[in-house]
Amino acid sequence: MTEKVCAEMVASILQVQVEKGQRVEPGQSVVLLESMKMEIPVLAEIGGTVAEIAVSKGDVVQAGDALVVLE
Repeated sequence: MTEKVCAEMVASILQVQVEKGQRVEPGQSVVLLESMKMEIPVLAEIGGTVAEIAVSKGDVVQAGDALVVLE
C-alpha cells in the first residue's frame, strides 16, 4: 500500500527532509514549505518507507500535489 504526502497549499519547497529508502514515523516532517514568508512543515500522517520524492528544493507546488510517496 502506498500513501502520498501532499501539499495543502501553493508554496515553494524550502527543504526536502527525507531521502529515498528512509523510514518515516507518523508525525515526522518530510518537507519544509515556504508560503507568504512562513515556513510550514509537512508531516507524514502514517509511518512507512520513502519510495519516491516527487519534488526538489525550489520547486513550486500547488495544493494537492504529491511531495513524497510512502510504502
